[in-house]
Parts: sequence; structure tokens; C-alpha cells
Amino acid sequence: MIAFPDISPAIFSFEVFGFTLALRWYALAYIVGLLIGWRLVTRAVQTPQLWAGPAPMTADQVERLLTWVIFGVILGGRLGYVLFYDPAMIANAPWQILQVWNGGMSFHGGFAGVIIAGLMFCRLEKIPLLQAADLMAVAAPTGLLLGRIANFINAELWGRPTDLPWGVAFPGEAAQTCAGVVGICARHPSQLYEAALEGLVLGAVLLWLGWRRGWFKRPGGLLGVFLAGYGAARFAVEFVRQPDAQFISDGNPLGLALHIGGWGLTMGQILSLPMILAGLWFLARRRSA
Repeated sequence: MIAFPDISPAIFSFEVFGFTLALRWYALAYIVGLLIGWRLVTRAVQTPQLWAGPAPMTADQVERLLTWVIFGVILGGRLGYVLFYDPAMIANAPWQILQVWNGGMSFHGGFAGVIIAGLMFCRLEKIPLLQAADLMAVAAPTGLLLGRIANFINAELWGRPTDLPWGVAFPGEAAQTCAGVVGICARHPSQLYEAALEGLVLGAVLLWLGWRRGWFKRPGGLLGVFLAGYGAARFAVEFVRQPDAQFISDGNPLGLALHIGGWGLTMGQILSLPMILAGLWFLARRRSA
């Protein structure tokens, strides 16, 4: 197995008036991902040859959109985590719902938040919705790549036990929950699988289609690739990702966690299925247009 690297979740920390202030890798991943996404979208709208007509928005509008997206990602990600993965918090500790610094963010919740923020922004600014969605689809994989790397550094969202040579000996709870294993066990580095598929591969495909194949000229296609690509990647990795403890079923020998209607799917897989279907619909729509 591979030893887990000795990297602190906090880049630096210091105390001010009795309070500890820290910059964590996870926070930095959000910040850098949003900034790179903003620059990609700005570059796209300032490149006339990418569009069949005028670009859907100006660079100033992209800056304003960034503010809306930030609120959508943070509020949606946190509320999505509470609703999908820890609904007991609503009744037992509602004051913790907005305590994002304590951890707990959902991609699907953040995605829903961005959709709502984007719809409101496009309506206010009179921006073509599908073209704006294509731009945001191209920007998203960078944040996913950095966010999954930060998950790895935090030693969270680890995978199932494995005897493959690239299995990682995660510290803490991950090392203590391998049934039937004596000593430290190795687990799939599922965070890095997702970083590669959702970030590097999906991002490269979207950039190639947008900049080299002219897909910005047919609105909705890049959105479809993102939805179907992310959904398929997440669905596949869920087979080797450790399910959230509250969803594990002892009666399921495969440990596939959540049983809704007896299907034996994880929450991540259930939330990804609508994304795959929606992505295929947008791709079919683009092809028939």
C-alpha cells in the first residue's frame, strides 16, 4: 500500500484575540477554482470566432455572474449536504446548518444552487440561458479537480478497502473501519479517481469541443457533455467509494449503501442519474437542431 502523505489540511493558521484563523486547502480549492473558471469564461466571451453571433455576455457581466455563482455554490452545497446526507441536523442542530467551516458540502446541492443563481442572473441581465450554461459548464471541471484533491488532503470521502498496489493507507477512522483486516488497511483513493475523471478528462474534453470544434456555436451541447460526463464519472466511482455511514446497509453483501425501493444504489448514484439523462437530452437536442 501507499502511505498517506503528511500534509496538513490547513496551509497556515494563527491566533488573533483568542480566535484561530486558518486557510485550508479546501477553501483555497474553492477560491482558485472560481477564479480560474472566471478567467476561462472571460476569455471565451472575448474570443469572437467562438460564437456564431455576438458573445452572450460582456466581461463585466461575467464578473457579476461570478458573485452570483459564489453564493449559489456555497449556500447550495451546504443546504444540499444537510438535505441529502444529514437531514437530522435540521431537527437536532439547526444552528449548524450554515456552519460551512465545520465541513459538509454536496456537489449536487452546489450544482442546484448554481442553476438557481444562473437562472436569476440571466433573467435579470437578459442573457441567453443555454449559452451562459455552456460557459459555466466549461468553467466547472477546474473547481472539481481542485476540490477532489483537497478532499484527498483532508483524508475524507475515501474509497472502499482494496488490495491493489495503489491503495492508500488513510489515517484516522478510515484505518479503523476495515472489517476483518488486522492493522492498517489500504483503500481506493477515490478522491483522486474523481479528480482525474471529473476534472482532468471532462475538463479537457469540454475545452477541446468549445475551442477546437466550435461547440459554442450550437448552444446546449457543452452543457449536455458536462451533465452526462460528470454523472457517468460519479456513478462509476461510487462503486469503489466508501458510502456515508448513515446509509450503509448490513444486509447488502456488496455494501452499496442506500436502498431506495431495493435498488441498492448510493445517494451519489441516485443524484447522478438525473444528470446523465438530462445531459443525453441536451446532446440529442443539439444533434437534431
